[in-house]
Amino acid sequence: MHKILIIEDEENLNKILQDYLRHNGFTPISALTGSEGLQLWQQEKPDLILLDLNLPDMDGLDLLRELRRKEQVPVIMITARIEEVDRLIGLELGADDYITKPFSPREVVARVKAVLRRLSRPASQPETLKLGNLQIDLRGHTASVGSKSLDLTPAEFQLLAQLIAEPDRAFSRLELLEYTQGGRFEGYERTIDIHIKNIRQKIRAIDPGANFILTVFGVGYKAGLVK
Repeated sequence: MHKILIIEDEENLNKILQDYLRHNGFTPISALTGSEGLQLWQQEKPDLILLDLNLPDMDGLDLLRELRRKEQVPVIMITARIEEVDRLIGLELGADDYITKPFSPREVVARVKAVLRRLSRPASQPETLKLGNLQIDLRGHTASVGSKSLDLTPAEFQLLAQLIAEPDRAFSRLELLEYTQGGRFEGYERTIDIHIKNIRQKIRAIDPGANFILTVFGVGYKAGLVK
């Protein structure tokens, strides 16, 4: 069973999420504060974290920064903040997805399943994908540029793998959402743009001249090498 860490200070909501996750075959772990959540993350090594941005003892974005400094565990932000900039900052920091309050617990479960589904691959897929000096190991969920490891979040890894698996095919943002998120939800098109931006920055930090994701104006993105 996948272990899900819920870091949410609203006790009733926390309990509701636990119940829904448990009834859908997950093992929920609960924290009401950021410090408690960090401790449980280190002890329990969850498969995914549901992270409220408005915590009583720390800002959820600061907690996300701390997580990303040490590990690429999937993170879904839960936020009541109405400003889009907060959600975009969270995505740029490496969150895999976000959901805004109020929400249906069933939708949260669907998002959890979608993110975790990205971590598995169909048996028919090859084990390794290559484009130029970029290599993706689908079995080990690792990527590298040349001899250097490319540190990607689960969402970034799946998105890059999907593009490289079908080089020169132009994907619309909605198509990429279907492949990587398993559904179409509010704000997701902008989410793809943020993930692409993050991937490009990480690749260029290793190889400044590299560009494996090309923008297709009026369509979306495709994998390819700049000639």
